[in-house]
Amino acid sequence: MSERPQGINFIRQAEVVARLAPLLPEESLLFAAEDTRPYECDGLSAYRQTPMVVAMPANDAEVQAVLRVCNELKVQVIARGAGTGLSGGALPSGEGVLLSMARMMRIIAVEPLARIARVQPGVRNLAITEAAAPYGLYYAPDPSSQIACSIGGNVAENSGGVHCLKYGLTVHNVLRVKGFTIEGEPVEFGSEALDAPGYDLLALMHGSEGMLGVITEVTVKLVPKPETARVILASFDDVEKAGDAVAAIIAAGIIPAGLEMMDKPATRAVEEFVRAGYDLDAAAILLCESDGTSEEVEEELSRMIAVLEGAGATAFQVSRDESERLRFWSGRKAAFPAVGRISPDYYCMDGTIPRKRLGEVLRFIAACEIKYGLRCPNVFHAGDGNLHPLILFDANDPDQLRRTEEFAGEVLEMCVAVGGTITGEHGVGIEKINQMCTQFGADELEAFRGIKRAFDPDGLLNPGKNIPTLHRCAEYGRMHVKGGVLPHPELPRY
Repeated sequence: MSERPQGINFIRQAEVVARLAPLLPEESLLFAAEDTRPYECDGLSAYRQTPMVVAMPANDAEVQAVLRVCNELKVQVIARGAGTGLSGGALPSGEGVLLSMARMMRIIAVEPLARIARVQPGVRNLAITEAAAPYGLYYAPDPSSQIACSIGGNVAENSGGVHCLKYGLTVHNVLRVKGFTIEGEPVEFGSEALDAPGYDLLALMHGSEGMLGVITEVTVKLVPKPETARVILASFDDVEKAGDAVAAIIAAGIIPAGLEMMDKPATRAVEEFVRAGYDLDAAAILLCESDGTSEEVEEELSRMIAVLEGAGATAFQVSRDESERLRFWSGRKAAFPAVGRISPDYYCMDGTIPRKRLGEVLRFIAACEIKYGLRCPNVFHAGDGNLHPLILFDANDPDQLRRTEEFAGEVLEMCVAVGGTITGEHGVGIEKINQMCTQFGADELEAFRGIKRAFDPDGLLNPGKNIPTLHRCAEYGRMHVKGGVLPHPELPRY
């Protein structure tokens, strides 16, 4: 298991605790090792660091007060939601305060006529839909972790989900965010109206990974629940045929509500876990959903089946009712925990590629399995080219972790090479910071640093994440030429 340096300056810790203690209830300020240990990592558990202090504010005033003290003392602040992130974005600093937003979980208002909900950042994604359901509405973005992940984290990472093809990512479904800068200054981006004056800083906050400010309220769009929804479960005897079928559906002018792909190792793991009814003889399966009126759905299903047949599908199942539709989707949404049952650890990647290159990239991943001696089931938000290869390894074996990092790095750089990006919805965090040096040039990275400095001059918010230093990229380039792996970075100042 790779661990970040655990050294904590206890004199500094005592100073910070003394300043924060009058601002928070006793139970909301943690600093003993046994209390802070549960916060040592997010969903990327291969990298860990015990935070110096954990603060758990319950309202805006407490958030503002904590930030003001941290800014005055020049203490790093790492905001954390539910801890389900998969890129190490909430990895703590041994020199900083881990600001847990988990207690800010109030649904402030649901306004069915305006079709919006105002919520605090700790509200679970699925809880928004549950609150809107009595009005025939729901919140469309649905990450696989939606039963646990928080809306604040969704904004920070610009999360997607299985229905993002038709309904968009988080950025397309949020109207306004409120929060504070590192100085404790209140800020508001966006508007409940169709547009807001000035630059579109709301879009900038999406995917900012807690580096620009701390979010304390989110206003989301709600959409009407469709009259009906049905899903096709299509089987293929070849993974590349399934990949080509995805491109064919979009080329035919069809935008399904959801379009997901899983290869045989993934479907086998899932079927043993949830019994979703998947075809275990298929090399790959596609889940293609249509929603709308009954007439619209019937017409779109017919068109999709025709395209799938032409692309070489060997078998079809079409959900007969809502129960079967949910059962088909339950397998895809349980893919990550299902894989966790068959391996001590797994590394969930997140790259995005042009749909037409899907088959090529799948062949590359298969070659990497042989090269590194590691298994890699694959699940995809296939409709928008968002890959989630799951590299299976044992973190107790340092060599396996090294090979896993090399495997992951090669796949991400392949995504860039074919015209894609290193992340679709999980963020950069610490996981992909090396590949930022591949994705972007020096001038582009300096522009990112300029934005960071404009919001956070001293680099106190979530340092060491997302944007590599120039020195970092130079070192990565030298190691990359030699075929080595540059260890994940310490926490630099901006």
